[in-house]
Amino acid sequence: METHPSKGAGGRRRVGFLLFNGVKTLDFVGPAEVFQEANQRSEGYEIVLLSVDGADITTSMGMRVGVASSAADGGHFDTIVVPGSESAPGVYDNEELLDAIRVLASRSRRVASICSGAFALAATGMLDGKSATTHWKFAATLAQRYPSIQVNPDSIFVRDGDTYTSAGVAAGIDLALSLVEEDFGAPVARSVAQLLLVYMQRSGGQSQFSASLRATTPRTELARAVAEYVNADPSRPCTLGDLAAHTNVSTRHLSRVIRKELGITPLDYVNSMRLDLATSCLELGASVAQAAHTAGYSSPVALRRAFVARRGITPSDYQRRFQTTARGAADRAIA
Repeated sequence: METHPSKGAGGRRRVGFLLFNGVKTLDFVGPAEVFQEANQRSEGYEIVLLSVDGADITTSMGMRVGVASSAADGGHFDTIVVPGSESAPGVYDNEELLDAIRVLASRSRRVASICSGAFALAATGMLDGKSATTHWKFAATLAQRYPSIQVNPDSIFVRDGDTYTSAGVAAGIDLALSLVEEDFGAPVARSVAQLLLVYMQRSGGQSQFSASLRATTPRTELARAVAEYVNADPSRPCTLGDLAAHTNVSTRHLSRVIRKELGITPLDYVNSMRLDLATSCLELGASVAQAAHTAGYSSPVALRRAFVARRGITPSDYQRRFQTTARGAADRAIA
């Protein structure tokens, strides 16, 4: 029986990873391990590491990685994966790299990116008019650079036609599991997830991981005054009128300045600060009720609603996941 050009020995689907100097190691190793693990449960995949010219590459952590061939000589593939880099988006402004992606894409059934690899697909025009995602810290830049793309900053991964994009690092594992499920069904993907000790599907989106306004220092005196007012007593009334009266400006001027600096309304700014304060309380071990009271919410239910709306998970779930790793260690010791 003749072998399909996108399949390798034993009828395995060929998956090519296009590597380059400065590539983030986990962005290709994580998904590659998912495909490799699937080989134990199905006809699986042939994993091929490629570079633009066939030369070995050096990852962001200084690891030298050998490749099988150049992009031009790699042949046909079922799937091409473009990993990310902390040097994005500039690292993808390399025309030789983009030409290699175009060549590989023309010989493959589907193309996927991990993390900032979305910039590479965007630069080749593959994402024009499509939905896509990337790591939350790159999302605004991707949307600004490529306005024709509908960027979904909270998505773990997005499929639009024959292109797939994912958020950072671990999201590449999520995407790879989804591709395995698409190819060989949920039981195989579930088995791979169990063997790797990861979820088939995570609840919530990227917002549960992203650095929020806690990492943002207000630049203008007006924004700082609002922040100080809220932080001094989060439970006090904070209507637009209250904020304008405290800062001695008109509501219109206040709204204009805050929106220009932060891209949100003054009340959204207040709500974000309250949620950040509640989040910090949870991370320090406070109960949901204590966090709600400290952050100025009318009740634990009000905090829960705000938390789910902003982060996609409940306060209790967030606390279990992000407060500490010690609980998991203790559970393993007991087991």
